[in-house]
Amino acid sequence: MQALRLGLVQGETRWHDAAANRAYYGELLRSLKGQGSDLIMLPETFLSGFTNDTLHQAEDMDGAGVHWLRALAADLGAVITGSLVVREGGRYFNRLLWMQPDGQCLHYDKRHLFRMAGEHERYAGGAERLIVEIKGWRVLPQVCYDLRFPVWLRNRRMESATGGMDYDLLLFVANWPEPRRHAWRTLLRARAIENLACVAAVNRVGRDGNGLDYAGDSVVLDALGQPLMELGRSAQAVTVMLDPAALLAHRARFPAWMDADDFSLSEI
Repeated sequence: MQALRLGLVQGETRWHDAAANRAYYGELLRSLKGQGSDLIMLPETFLSGFTNDTLHQAEDMDGAGVHWLRALAADLGAVITGSLVVREGGRYFNRLLWMQPDGQCLHYDKRHLFRMAGEHERYAGGAERLIVEIKGWRVLPQVCYDLRFPVWLRNRRMESATGGMDYDLLLFVANWPEPRRHAWRTLLRARAIENLACVAAVNRVGRDGNGLDYAGDSVVLDALGQPLMELGRSAQAVTVMLDPAALLAHRARFPAWMDADDFSLSEI
């Protein structure tokens, strides 16, 4: 594992205006150019806002949003990740893209759909976790509401992995409203501590078209749940360095994984 330069882009997503969001987030992303970012995170549904208007906001995997993201990843020489509303096979997905600078694009479809806003009525849920590797770090990217489900996020001992576990860095891209910010802040720290992993989470700011306010609170945490970087309420793009030595040392001196309950998910 090598040191990992992680970029966080906390923005005020324009409501239902993909072209405006490409211009806006493109500017924020390019402000990180020259900082040597390896991986850059955008919020959930960053081209539309968190919407149930799937008919008009969805794109396919050959659409303008994917092409735009591919060009930016190549220009910045970094992996870029965030979620879009995607149409595929007659269904709609809240799809996290993992766009690599070489043009290869992997994806994860949000598993847990936020029923309190009717997301489960309009979107199809994913069935598989995506674990990707960058600079020796194993990364598990997730989307917003997934944060509330620790069984889905459970880290496991894996001797063959460089860091000794299934993943080393847990990512969340989100549109998490301000009234529930206490849960956001608390659960992010819990997920880091219980999984012996670093956590990075990017939320949006501002007010959306449904009248919901967002406080940002994007953060990078070490495996003890201590903040390495905390963003406030303003739109901004920042970079933080993750040190693998600190993570591996913590796992060695506090191997709580050895006492974890053994179970498996027989059905998803």
